[in-house]
Amino acid sequence: MSGEKDHTYLSRLRAQLADRQIDRREFLRTATLLGVSASAALTMAGQVRPARAEETPKAGGKIRIENKNSSADPATMTSIDESNATRQALEYLTETGADNITRPYLLDSWKPSDDLRSWTLNLRKGVKWQDGRDFTADDVTWNIKRLLTDETGSSVLGLMKGYMLNETKGADGNATHSLWDANAIEKVDDHTVRLNLKVAQIAVPEHLFHYSFAMVDPTSSPKFRVGINGTGPFRVAELNPGRNVIYEANKNYWGQKPYLDRLEFVDYGDERAAVPAALISGQIQGILNAEPQQMPLLRNQPTLQLYEVLTGDGPALRFRVDHKPFDNPKVRLALRLGVDNAAVAKLALGDMGSAGEDHMVAPVHPEYFKLPDFKQDVARAKQLLAEAGYPNGLQFEVAVTKTPAYHILVVQAIVEQWKQIGVNATINLMPTSAYYDVWTKVPVGLTSWAHRPLGIMNIGLAYRSGAPWNESGYNNPEFDKLLTQAESVADPVERRKVMEPIEKILQEDGPMIQATWRKQATFYAKAVGGFSMHPSQYIFARNLWLKA
Repeated sequence: MSGEKDHTYLSRLRAQLADRQIDRREFLRTATLLGVSASAALTMAGQVRPARAEETPKAGGKIRIENKNSSADPATMTSIDESNATRQALEYLTETGADNITRPYLLDSWKPSDDLRSWTLNLRKGVKWQDGRDFTADDVTWNIKRLLTDETGSSVLGLMKGYMLNETKGADGNATHSLWDANAIEKVDDHTVRLNLKVAQIAVPEHLFHYSFAMVDPTSSPKFRVGINGTGPFRVAELNPGRNVIYEANKNYWGQKPYLDRLEFVDYGDERAAVPAALISGQIQGILNAEPQQMPLLRNQPTLQLYEVLTGDGPALRFRVDHKPFDNPKVRLALRLGVDNAAVAKLALGDMGSAGEDHMVAPVHPEYFKLPDFKQDVARAKQLLAEAGYPNGLQFEVAVTKTPAYHILVVQAIVEQWKQIGVNATINLMPTSAYYDVWTKVPVGLTSWAHRPLGIMNIGLAYRSGAPWNESGYNNPEFDKLLTQAESVADPVERRKVMEPIEKILQEDGPMIQATWRKQATFYAKAVGGFSMHPSQYIFARNLWLKA
């Protein structure tokens, strides 16, 4: 990618592909992470993109899409919707596409050292902020340092903690974090930044596309608002949190100019029952995702196009391990053993779901290790509860958002199955905004975890000790150690071996039930061109255009 010599591991990676130890998808993803351009990696893999007859995009017009919005600081966003709202005006150093391959975006290239402990980030020249100022290395170093401070409270800290930060426990038991070395984030020149890591890390480029990693202007407020100064293809012209956000094309955009003149995201809040009618009638031209119950109606509309993709998206019903009785591993294991995941998936999602395995690493992830089936065992669950001091069962409340509707179905199915082991749980249906005000505090709650290209990303965000998004308060030193080890392994075959004990720890000791994986699906008007379904539900409106 940079014209320098290839990473030393690349020859082994090519041999693994030739020996069929890894497939082309794993080869392409790993080769690009090691600094090979996507086109060069495709050539190495013997894969040629077929020529396709495509329509010529037309400029002009306006599109309205269903998507929630807010005025949050991008660094502390907690939802895909908020990310989609901001990413039209703010951009990322890298971009993981619908094919799960990560490419440079505001970067021109990156180069890891052979030991994966130094990553040189080469910025794309000619990138401009919307106010006309050059995008430089000073902007990048400021953003990364900001995202890694405790004061900011960004989930990026959880991703990068293992290789960029030291942790110090105070007398009050609370942890604080600081860069592991004064030179951890190094400005080389105006268009080059080097990250010097505490330990090896393979997923740096993918971490740079985590949705809290949007580049914001250091000279102004980072709060998402009208007139926010990003580098993106659209300017925020009007923002009404909870209702809509309107964008106008950035006519001075540094890259390929957007085709649309205007874009509007319409926020239906928790009233998503109105969304299908709005789409069918043409009030909106696209939706973020389709609920399983909406699929039959939308499939039969001649003006709509279905898009769907397999993902590592799945809700986790988790327990705060600092609240009794969930501090007892036997109780947590009993609650998992009391659930038939396959039955939950079928009831809640039908053919759009598949059984989860209670460890948050999906079959679509390259490091996934297939464990023996984790099956419901009512007798053992009852025995564990008795051993934990609860022979007569338990009673507690489960918090869940009103939307999406399938989340409620997941919780209802689990709660009903728990009755077999003497657990009687009530369900607290909460408005989505209210739930995410307290999602890291409620003793038991169901939270949606979006697809990410590597399984180690989600479990790092959710279960690494001290991570801002560690909603369960889980703290397992052995898990943390193995996770850091897995993150340092470039070889997908070897990383899979490390994932086996990680997955076992989460199944046997972990703080959650992850009963189902979800296939993502959406519908757009056939008059909209340029859309492709991203497994993380990201919307790239710069590619959209109207056919008529």
